[in-house]
Amino acid sequence: MSGDGLDEGTGIEVIQDQNAIQRLYATLVQSAKSEILLFLPTTSAFLREEKMGIIQSLLDAARRGVKIRFLTLANEMITSKMEAMLTDSSSNIGIRRIKHAATSGGPHEARTKILVIDQREYLIVELNDDSKETFVEAVRSAIHSTTRSTVRSYLTLFDNLWEQSDLYEKLETHEKMQKEFINIAAHELRTPIQPILGLAEMLEEEFSAGAEESTIRKEDLALLVRNAKRLEYLAQSILEVSRIESNSFNLNKEKFDIAEKIRNLIADMKVLTPMSEQVKIEVAISEPILVNADRTRIYEVISNLVRNAIKFTDEGTITITAQKHDSEAIIEVKDVGKGIDAEIMPKLFSKFATRSNQGTGLGLFVSKKIVEAHGGRIWAENNRDGRGATFSFTLPLL
Repeated sequence: MSGDGLDEGTGIEVIQDQNAIQRLYATLVQSAKSEILLFLPTTSAFLREEKMGIIQSLLDAARRGVKIRFLTLANEMITSKMEAMLTDSSSNIGIRRIKHAATSGGPHEARTKILVIDQREYLIVELNDDSKETFVEAVRSAIHSTTRSTVRSYLTLFDNLWEQSDLYEKLETHEKMQKEFINIAAHELRTPIQPILGLAEMLEEEFSAGAEESTIRKEDLALLVRNAKRLEYLAQSILEVSRIESNSFNLNKEKFDIAEKIRNLIADMKVLTPMSEQVKIEVAISEPILVNADRTRIYEVISNLVRNAIKFTDEGTITITAQKHDSEAIIEVKDVGKGIDAEIMPKLFSKFATRSNQGTGLGLFVSKKIVEAHGGRIWAENNRDGRGATFSFTLPLL
C-alpha cells in the first residue's frame, strides 16, 4: 500500500498518494460484506463519487444485500439522483441529507469524507480543493485504519451525524407545516370575518341614519350566522389542540348507541352544513351498536370526518357505516372526492398537515387524539376504484 507513514502497532496508515487513495476507496466499497457507512460533505463530492463509479458500487452492494447508510449535503442538484438510488436499491440504502449553511470555501465548511466498512475498517479522506472535477485533483490525503478502537470512534461519530440529520429533517418538516398552517388559518379567519363585518357595518349605518326598516334580508342573516358558526368551529379546534398539548384533555364516558348518534348528527349536518346539491349523505347502519365513550367527543370525531368528506367531494354520495367486529365498533366515512395526496398521507393526522386552502388540518389531529384516548385506532386510505378516500376509526364495544 502506498503511503508516507504506517504505524504497525496501531494499524493506522496515512496515505498521501491521491491515486492510491482512489484505488483503496473503490476497493473498500466493492469488498463490503454487510454494511457501508458513507458521509460526503459537499455536493461536488457526490458528483465526483458518481463520476468515478462509487455511487454505482453502492447500488451494486445494496443489490447483493449490503446495508448502506449514506449521508450527504441537502441540495436540489442531487435530490433526484438520491431518489433514483432509493428506487433502484430496494430497502438496503438509507439516505439522509444534512443542512450546510457555510458558503463554499468558508472556514466552517466540512472537508472530510468518512467511509466505514463492515464495522471493521475506515477511510477518512481530506479534501484539498472541492472545486475540482476529479477525485484525484480534489483530495489531499487520507487515513486508513483497521484498529477496533478508532473504528468504534468513527462509528459513534457517524451515528451522531445520522441522528442529527434525522432531527433536522423532523424540525424542518414541522416548521414548514407550521408556516403552512399559519397561512391557512389566517385565510380561514379572514373568510368568515369579512361577511360578518360587512353585514354588521350595514346594520350600524342603518341605525345611524335612523332607518325605519332594515334592508338586511333573511339570506343575509343566514350568512351571518353561518360564518359566525365557522369562526366558532375554528376557535373550538384551536382550543382542543391547546387542551391536548397541556394534558387537560378529559373524557366523560357514558353508555350510548353510536348508530343512533350518527343518524342524529347526519340529520343535523344536512340542515346546518353548506354543501353542493350534487352531494348526498347516506347512513348504512343496520343494528344498534353500544359503546362506552364520551358522547360529545365522538360527535366531534364523526363531525370532523364528515365535514372533511364534504369539503373534498364536489359530486356523489358520502356513505357512513358502522359495524361490530370482534370486540370493536368500526365506523367508516367514505367519500368519492379527490382522494388523499401521496405526500400528505404519511403525516395526515399530524397537527399542521393540510393541502387544502379551505381548512386548517386541525380536525384530523384532534380526532386522532380523541379516538386514541378511548383506546381506539384511526386511519385512512384511498379507495381502490381511484375515487375518493375512506376514513375509519374503532371504539371498544361494551
